[in-house]
Amino acid sequence: MKEEVAKLIKQEADAISSIPVTDQYEKAIQIIQERVHRLNGKLVASGMGKAGQIALNIATTFSSTGTPAVFLHPSDAQHGDLGVVQPNDVLLLISNSGKTREIVELVELADNLYPNLPILVITGNEESELAQMADAVLFTGNPAEVCTLGLTPSTSTTTMTVIGDILVVLLMKAIGFTNEEYAKRHHGGYLGDKSRSQARLLKNKK
Repeated sequence: MKEEVAKLIKQEADAISSIPVTDQYEKAIQIIQERVHRLNGKLVASGMGKAGQIALNIATTFSSTGTPAVFLHPSDAQHGDLGVVQPNDVLLLISNSGKTREIVELVELADNLYPNLPILVITGNEESELAQMADAVLFTGNPAEVCTLGLTPSTSTTTMTVIGDILVVLLMKAIGFTNEEYAKRHHGGYLGDKSRSQARLLKNKK
């Protein structure tokens, strides 16, 4: 059992280390910074199924670190929730296949509401229809799933999560997000206490 666990961990780690590092990250950060921090828009993240859960996680992490973001369920978008989208927003869409029907339709619906919204895509298929629509494509490397059937989203969602974390950290650096600003968004719990303590330490050093 231990050998099997070690093997699975290595496979996941290898997939992460094989994520292609391209100029698309810089492009994505520039788009988010322009739309959200200069034009007062927000990041609208969306995905279906497991990818949707990753999109929700990315959206909440962005919001907690100074970049307003929301999760939009692609099916709910077809029943009125599309109204959350505003003119200066940017779409962050996640689909391993790049062919997810609900996500492709979301692009069309959003474009009908506000034409030419910037689109960022996290995908395992950089030649897909969705990737062709994107202003920036963040390619996972399309790793094989650790699932014994090769079907269940596992390794693919690991790489999606890592790419989301990278975007969050790069944006925090780009906007100069501080402990003090973090504390304003975290009033309770361990992280709230820690951020306020760090903010006080930095203030006393000045």
